[in-house]
Amino acid sequence: MSGASKLRAAIIGGGMGGLAAANALMQRGLDVTVFEQSAALGEVGAGVFIYPNSLRQLERMGFGEALAKVGGKISPGSHYNRKDGSVVGDILTTDSAGWNGMYGMHRADILDALAAALPPEAVRTGHRAVDFSQTADKATVRFANGESFEADVVIAADGINSAMQPFVVEPSPPEYSGFRAYRGLLARDKLESWPDATHQVWMGEGKHFMVFPVRSGTMLNYVGFVPTPHETLESWSAIGDRDELAASFADWDPRVTNLLSKVENCYWWGLFDRRPLRTWINGRLTLLGDAAHPMLPHLGQGVNQAIEDAVALGVLLEERRSDEVPAMLQAYESLRLPRTSLVQAEARQNGRRYDSLYESIEQRDEEIRKSAIFRKSLYDYDIEEAARSLRHS
Repeated sequence: MSGASKLRAAIIGGGMGGLAAANALMQRGLDVTVFEQSAALGEVGAGVFIYPNSLRQLERMGFGEALAKVGGKISPGSHYNRKDGSVVGDILTTDSAGWNGMYGMHRADILDALAAALPPEAVRTGHRAVDFSQTADKATVRFANGESFEADVVIAADGINSAMQPFVVEPSPPEYSGFRAYRGLLARDKLESWPDATHQVWMGEGKHFMVFPVRSGTMLNYVGFVPTPHETLESWSAIGDRDELAASFADWDPRVTNLLSKVENCYWWGLFDRRPLRTWINGRLTLLGDAAHPMLPHLGQGVNQAIEDAVALGVLLEERRSDEVPAMLQAYESLRLPRTSLVQAEARQNGRRYDSLYESIEQRDEEIRKSAIFRKSLYDYDIEEAARSLRHS
């Protein structure tokens, strides 16, 4: 693109997907501005997983050391268990090459690392997007504060309730899963014994419970998934009922009940799903992350797939002219939509396994043990390589 001006990108949303996209595009020479509706960048919620398929991308972007400092390593000794604690099988903690690229992370720690790598002027807080328009040459986003911004490409990374999604496609309505999730953090030193550096999952009739380390292993992130006939808010910050959580798992493995006896407060959120969208793009506007493919948390891939989206856009838009943007966004959709639809579907099915929604528990256990095959294919995938192959095809 010798002699041509840089592509100008507007990213709507300053969460993990938006900031990952900002870094991926900026490192590949684009002029990037992030617009966040809140007064400051920040993440609510607790733990998420970073798996090999996204960690290898983050390491290439220069975040390996920063994430290693704050992550909770997930190592062998991680197990799928029945509710009484008997082991069903091992949890895969490596890719096919044996690389143990798997961390439990606090959401805020990832966000801080991604934000620290951006120049301060690249992020504008207090900007809530309310309108979008485009011509053959430019796209324009308008904000509730009266400002507007012109760009060659607009990337909507504004979450599951995206304000930009209706400018692309009719929204996919939320479908309540019938479950709420209780979550929280507990200091590791509150427990006399615990299998450090491991991810533990307990599976029972219609519910499941999991624990994994965050913040260098000093904290444990716990999540309990419980059925409820009443829709629970789709929120990361709604205060949960600690006693109700403990009662839901009262007759489970003593490791679970002992941990819950130490919990003083928790949060809950309702689990909603959306069907895959028929398209993610409209000219110079595209969706990313939860705005494009919200998924149930039962594979832990939500953040990881958003990071894959970000890298794909970076590779496809690098050294492109403005008139090439719409075609590159079509290439992005063709690469990403089939993969994320597959992950969405498998997340739903994995939830059925965890909640033992099977007539034959032996079949459930066999599928759990065989799930490593799918996970290896998931973890081995290299989005940068895939995008480069598409770019040069």
